[in-house]
Amino acid sequence: MSAPAPPVPANTTLRTLVAATPVAGSILFPLVVSLLMVRVSITAGVLAAVLIGSLWFVAMLRTSEMPGHS
Repeated sequence: MSAPAPPVPANTTLRTLVAATPVAGSILFPLVVSLLMVRVSITAGVLAAVLIGSLWFVAMLRTSEMPGHS
């Protein structure tokens, strides 16, 4: 009799997204904001910081893995 196969993760795409969200935001946020401030205007950089920061926060909340309540 052979050993049972190891369980396959339910959704590897979601796990990749959960792992990549903090890294992507922490790298892209300062790059985009600073480039907009230099190339366009300070106002554009501030608006981008608010918009990107809000979207990043929502993405982090939506993809967070919280323990279940028993």
